[in-house]
Formats: sequence, structure tokens, C-alpha cells
Amino acid sequence: MAGLVAAARARQLGGRATVHEKGSRLGGSMLLSSGVIWRHREWDDFRRECPDGDERLQRLVWERLDDGIEWLRSLDAPVVREETGNPLTIGKRFDPAGLAAVLAAAAGAVELGSAAIGAGPAILCTGGFAASRDLVARYIAPAAPLRLRASPWSSGDGLEHARARGAATSTGLAEFYGRNMPDGPWGEHDFVRASQLYGRFARIFDETGAEFFEAADVSWSETNVVQATARRPGARAYYLLDGAALGRHVREQSVADLVASAPAEALVDLRDLPFPAPEGTVAAVRVTAAITHTIGGLVVDDRARVLRQDAGVVDGLWAAGVDVGGVAAGGYASGLAQALVLGLVAAEDAA
Repeated sequence: MAGLVAAARARQLGGRATVHEKGSRLGGSMLLSSGVIWRHREWDDFRRECPDGDERLQRLVWERLDDGIEWLRSLDAPVVREETGNPLTIGKRFDPAGLAAVLAAAAGAVELGSAAIGAGPAILCTGGFAASRDLVARYIAPAAPLRLRASPWSSGDGLEHARARGAATSTGLAEFYGRNMPDGPWGEHDFVRASQLYGRFARIFDETGAEFFEAADVSWSETNVVQATARRPGARAYYLLDGAALGRHVREQSVADLVASAPAEALVDLRDLPFPAPEGTVAAVRVTAAITHTIGGLVVDDRARVLRQDAGVVDGLWAAGVDVGGVAAGGYASGLAQALVLGLVAAEDAA
């Protein structure tokens, strides 16, 4: 999304830009998402949720997102819901395929299957490094591979290119946004539907029978429990549920409905658990940590220019989207909002 936004805005301002898309389709991980672009409703909530993040960039995203969404609407981007469905946030839900098509039309020149980053001016929008098994193991989860819940082409090209040119890396390199997904077969069409987003109602154990995360400590986004799961044996966990938990709701769905969305391979008979089930347990789901996007990345200034380790600017290099690190460090914020705002900012500065 960041690359399409940047190219569309640059073209709108009279500049010339070409989108070099590594993959075989446009839209990156945005195309696979729910399409909700949001910010925290209150600034203090953003800081409280992501206390280790770069406050300058957080403020930039928070202050410019509403105008960014209106910019998308000016391009006739298709809105399917005017609200996020979460009282803590404000934003809109777009149709991902329609949004990708509108941005592609506005962007103009696009080359698919083009991974080269040339020596000239460039805006890095490669989607972080979630799809790089080596980089994820180095920075995030050395014990076990994480399943990918994102574009298969987001393998750290922007990070590696910028670091070779002396760029600094941000806080949050060990953090990621993702979901605990069923430990069974699922594909791109299941990324949203099959997310097991009810850890706050479950008792959470690992393969050894250790109850490693208290339900009361699960954040509203559940990002913290997913990160914790990634560091347990096999990057797996068991969600154990009693009857009351199955009757709870996550937005419009009951927990029982979410459990039913899991493939049969992830539904564990209580007699087959590798540890005794606590009294009152009526259902068990084996989940695995899946990574959507990285949180750490490159350091940029408030013009989206990539910075060196000495805080100087890397000449002719900008970054947007989750190639930029540290915005949501310590918590969770919208990756699509980061892509939209920083894509606009980078294009405006470059132009």
C-alpha cells in the first residue's frame, strides 16, 4: 500500500515515479487484510498502547491520518464501512481489492516482478521482513519458524538495501504484529476469518503444560500474547476454554463461532492434550504464532527520509509503511495507517 500511495501522490504533484513490485500482483499485505485503516481515537491512548514508539512519527500518523483517508476517498477508493467497529479507534474500512485497483490507476507506471532497487532516488516500501525466515529468526523468534500471515514477498529487501548504505535501525526489532492462528491448514483467504482472537477468554498453555500467559494480561489487540507464543516451544500454544468462555463475544462473533472456524486438525480432544486439562475445560484449540508485519525497521525523520546511525540523512532515500521501524514499538497500531501517511509524506518530500 505504501508504494502505491507514494507513487500516486508523487504523480499528483507533477513528479514521475515507477512502482517496482517484487511480486506478481499489486497491493502487498494490504490486499490480504481486513482493509481497516485506523488510528487511536485519543492521542494519550496511542502513547499508552505503544510507549516505546517514536513519538514524532506517532504524532505524524495520528495527526495526518484523517486527511489521508479523505485523500483516498477523493480517488474514489471504495469504503465498505464508515467506522472501525472498535470504540477505541477511528477510521474506515475499505475494500482491499478495490483500494489496490484505485491506487494502481492513480500511480501510473507499475512494473511487476521487479525487485531491483536502483542507485537513484527511491522510496522503500517493501513491507518489512516478515517473509524472511532468516531475519525473523535473527531478530524475533530464534526457537521456531513462524507461519506467515502476509505477502510472501516482504522479505526485508528495503532493510538490507538501506543498511548497506549506512542506515540506522529502530527500536522494536524483536517485535511483530500477528495473530495466533489455528495449528492446521489455512491459506491467504483465511487470514482474517480464521484468526483465533479470544486469548483474553482462555487459559493459555504451552506444549510442556506451562500456563505462560494470564488472560488478564492479554492486550486488547492480543499482539502481546502472539509475541509470547512465538517464543514458546514450537511457537505453539493451547487455548483452553470453559463453557462461559465459549459464550463470550468478539465483536459480532461468539468465541464458539471462532473456534468452529478452526480446521479440525487444531481442535484437540481433551484426552489428547500433552498435559492434564484444568477442571471445567470443555474445548481446546492448538494455535500457532503467525507473523503479519514487523514493527522494527529503519529510522526516518518526520519527512520520511532514511537516517544514518549518526542521525545524518541517507541521500536520496526515503521509507514508508512498515519498512519504517519503531512507530508501534511496545504495542500495536495500524500498519495500513502507517503505510498511508508515510507514503504521502515520503512522496511530498521527494517531489
